[in-house]
Order: sequence, then C-alpha cells, then structure tokens
Amino acid sequence: MSNQGGASAPPADMVLSGGHIPLKTKLRRAERMRKITAFGLVAPLLFFVMLTFVIPIAGMLWRSIDDTEFRKIMPQTVAVLADWDGKDLPDEKAFRALAADLAAARDNGTAIAVARRLNYDVNGLRSVVMSAARKADANAENIKDSLIALDPRWGQVETWGAMKRARGPLTSFYILSSLDLSRDATGSIHATNPDHAIYVDVLIRTFRISLTVTLLCLALGFPVAYLMSTQPPKVANILMILVLLPFWTSLLVRTAAWVVLLQNEGIVNNLLIWLGIIEKPLRLIYNSIGVHVAMTHVLLPFMILPLYSTMKAIKPHYMRAAASLGAPPTVAFLRVYLPQCLPGIAAGCLLVFILAIGYYITPALVGGAADQMLSYFIAFFVTDSVNWGMASALGAVLLGTTLALYAVYNRLVGGSGIKMG
Repeated sequence: MSNQGGASAPPADMVLSGGHIPLKTKLRRAERMRKITAFGLVAPLLFFVMLTFVIPIAGMLWRSIDDTEFRKIMPQTVAVLADWDGKDLPDEKAFRALAADLAAARDNGTAIAVARRLNYDVNGLRSVVMSAARKADANAENIKDSLIALDPRWGQVETWGAMKRARGPLTSFYILSSLDLSRDATGSIHATNPDHAIYVDVLIRTFRISLTVTLLCLALGFPVAYLMSTQPPKVANILMILVLLPFWTSLLVRTAAWVVLLQNEGIVNNLLIWLGIIEKPLRLIYNSIGVHVAMTHVLLPFMILPLYSTMKAIKPHYMRAAASLGAPPTVAFLRVYLPQCLPGIAAGCLLVFILAIGYYITPALVGGAADQMLSYFIAFFVTDSVNWGMASALGAVLLGTTLALYAVYNRLVGGSGIKMG
C-alpha cells in the first residue's frame, strides 16, 4: 500500500539499525537473549527440582516394575519357564535347569537373593530354596523326584508359578500386590485371599483420616483466620506469630507432647475427671482419637495461612453494602463473604490433604495397629524387610490415587469457577 506521498514503505526486514543490521534480525536476537537470560535465572531451580523431586519419583516408579534379579541368577530356569503354560508341573528339563542354576547360585553366594525374591511371592519359599541350593544334585539321574523328595513344595504348581512371575525383566507383581491382586501360574489375575488382603483397606483408611483431618483443620482454622483478618495490624501480627510458633518446634517433639497430654494419667484425662465429666480415664492415645488430634494440631497452620491470605484481601465494605441492602448477617456471610473465601478454602484443604496422606511419624507414635496409614507400610518395607519393589509399588499407588483425586478436584474447582491464587 502506498502512503500519501506516493512512496511505498520498505519491508520490515530491510529496515537497518545503526550498525547496518536489519532491525527485524536485531529484535530477534534481543528476544533470544532475553529468553536465554530468563532460562539461566530459573535453571538452578529446575536443576534442584529435577535432582530432589523428579528423579527420585522416577526411580521409585521404576523399582515398582523392575524385576531383573532372579533373571540374572537363574538364566536356565527363566529360559525353560518361558514356554511353560502354568497348568501342570514342568518336565524334567525344567527341574534340571533349576538344579543347575541353584548349584551355580550356591557357589556364587547369590542363592539368598533368589530365596528372598520368591519368598516375597509365596511365604515359606525362602527355606525351600536355601535347602535345595545346599542339597540338590544337578547330576542326579531323576532330578525331578530328587527335588520333590527334598521338599514337596517343588511338586506344587504354585512354587513354579512364583518363579515364572519372577523371571522379569519387568513385572506387575508388586503393583498387583499393592492392590490386593495376584496372578496365578497361568497369568490370570485374581483377588488376594481375604486373610492377606490389607493394602486397599489401608489406602482407604489413609484417605479417610486425611479427609477427616482436613475438615477438622477447616472447622478450627476458619474462625482463627477470620479473626486475624479483622484485627488491626498490630494484633494481627501477634496472632500470626502464635500461628507460626509451632513451626519453631520439632514435629517429633509436638507429637510426643500429645502422648503426654492424652495418656491415661495425662492432663486432659485429669482435667475431665476434675470437672466431673468422666469418672475414669478415657483411652485417648494409641487409637484414632490420638491420630486425629495430633495431626490436626500439626497441620492447622497450613490451613490458617491460605485462609488468612484470602480473607485479608476481601474488602469490608462488601458486607456493609449487603447489610445496607437488607441482608441479615447470616445471609450476607453465606452469599457475599463465603464465596470470596472459596479460593483460600480450596488452597488450604488441598495443602492439608496432600500433607496428611503422607504422614508417618504422628500416626506411628500416637496411633494403634489399626490406625497406621500407608506411609507406615512403605517405611516397613524399606527398613525392615528391605523389599524396595513393594515399597515403591505402594508409593506409586498412593501417588497415582492422589493425582487422580487432584484431577477430579481440579475439574470440580474449574467447573465451579473458583480460581486459585
């Protein structure tokens, strides 16, 4: 298009800057340098997150499906079982391969690893494998009868099914076990025996306790946050210090303090007896009561802070305007004030819930055997039985269910128009 003087404007990439470089090129270079500078500023944080968060979680997820130990130690057995249908006992060739691998594992000192892995699957196979590794003769004429004579469990399909499930290199054994499921020798998935199925119940208990603690924190934290938001700055700062004061004390100390307070001869029971409310001490510790009380106390500040941040930004004249229009205080609160608090409520509930599902120390110290959460079993498999695969699978299930619930939560929050932040 021509301008009023009749001369056409030069293309943008032909406009030269002072150094005879096209202006468009110079702008591109400046934009590229800006992006490089911005990336350089956030690179240390990205590296830190990758090193301390992404890589450990990826390693945990990998351990839940990795199963190469048995494959490396028992190569002949793995090769033979690849074609086994799992319906009847394998042939003599499989027994001979097993005896040869066990003899080699005995000489290499790796038989204990095989025994440990199979014992994860079928309880009692540890002693069976170690006994066969010591006594089996790979050169026996009838190795099948020889092994069955050492222990009848070598003549059971279940034992061979455990070896087939352990042949790797990837496995669904740990994930299925964490969901109270199992595979038989033919590969079909079945529910675990009800006498041994505990993990689904523990997962449900974990989310139930976390949800209850979240609601308790909301019920206790909302009035405190409202009070702080309506006070003068000097008073609000003092209240904020009191809210943050628990962070200056160790979590272990705070949890142990509740053990002292809630025990049969503790302050709480003595006070209730002195007031005449009860006649004999109540059992407030080493049960679900102690778990809920201690966790609510520990997590309460994480609910108050987001609520206070949101309430502080709400202008007081909104409520005055509602009152001037004839709205009763309850109606004004429910229809004017509370909707503006929803972002803080959503943020506080999400923060408390996410923190609660991973709690270990507090339920372990103040809860009973029937009140332990999933983190207790993860710690058990890591420290006591050294079953990293099962610990990782439980962690993966906890992570997966949490992400699924968060997706549902985010969908509901997004659909209702609540904006976070």
